[in-house]
Formats: sequence, C-alpha cells, structure tokens
Amino acid sequence: MSAKQTRSEQNKAVVETMWRALSDMDWETMKDCMHPEIHYRDVPSDDPGAHGPENTVKRLMIAFAHLEKQEQETHHIAADGDVVFLDHTETWTFKSGETAAHTFASMHEMKDGKVYRWSDYWDLQKFVSQFPDWFLEEMAKSTAEDFQ
Repeated sequence: MSAKQTRSEQNKAVVETMWRALSDMDWETMKDCMHPEIHYRDVPSDDPGAHGPENTVKRLMIAFAHLEKQEQETHHIAADGDVVFLDHTETWTFKSGETAAHTFASMHEMKDGKVYRWSDYWDLQKFVSQFPDWFLEEMAKSTAEDFQ
C-alpha cells in the first residue's frame, strides 16, 4: 500500500468517525475529529459558516437540540489524499415527530489528520421545505455572527 493510499484511508476513517459522532450527537468526538482551524459551511446558504471546532459544534447543536435523532445513510465515500468526499442521506426526526430527509454531498479537506475544511452541498429549498414552521422560527433566532 502506498503512502497516499494509507493517508487516504486514515482520512476516510476520521471523516466516518466524525459523521457517526454527529448521528450520535457526540459533540466531543466530533470536535476531536476537527482541526483547530476548521471552517464549516453550508454552501447553498448565504451564511459564511463556522470557524473552529467549538463554533462548528455550537452551530450544529442549535438545530440538533430539536431533534430526537439524526440518521445517516452513506451512498458513497471516497478519499484521495487529503480530500474525502461523502455522498449521503440524512434523516432528521424532530422531537415533535416530524421528519425530513435529504441527500448531501460533503467535501472534507484534511490537515494534520483532521477535518480542516468541511463544505456541505445540498438543495436548500428541497430540504428546508420539509421543516416544521416552529423549527424555522427557532433557526431564525441565530445569526452568522454567532459562529465567527
């Protein structure tokens, strides 16, 4: 096995661990997978994203605090050196019983064996249209400045 393949496999394992931790809402394990200078963003939104592990988790927790569970179905995962691509479907079950499911393409750039850049690509309208109104009202209470 070449050094590039070994690095690719190690990076893929870190990304898999991070996403498993997200489904488990295991915030400490998620942070352990993130580089101190991580930048996380939802590409289709105007939001500039979150910087650093603490802010990234803070941002995720705002939505996830209203979820009973979040389930992942991985369709494809591929790693090439310091880039890991994940094609997956997330199913969100809200504490009030509603569900929303959507497919995402997530790109992860790795640095020092941790996630350094995390960009989610998805259809904003298609996913958000499934959210209950009360949840959208809750999300509107947060601003981009909360994650700088």
